[in-house]
Amino acid sequence: MHIFYGLLMIIAGAMIVAKAEWMLNNFGRIGFFDNYLGSSGGTRLGYKLIGLVAIFFGILVVTNMIGAFATWMLGPLLKHQL
Repeated sequence: MHIFYGLLMIIAGAMIVAKAEWMLNNFGRIGFFDNYLGSSGGTRLGYKLIGLVAIFFGILVVTNMIGAFATWMLGPLLKHQL
């Protein structure tokens, strides 16, 4: 079942990356991205970054590496509990 959810995340991320202009027109600008990523293409770039993150996590879910990745990322914070 994790393969289905991972592929769904990959497809959603790819659609977000491909349709960043459509998302900008329908959902509007995001102030954080405009402030920190530039004024003319900040929100478009932000939508594409969100899509790339979704693709990355989708690949982790498909390959069943999400647990190992979470352990690696959060390991220093939870070192005393491991």
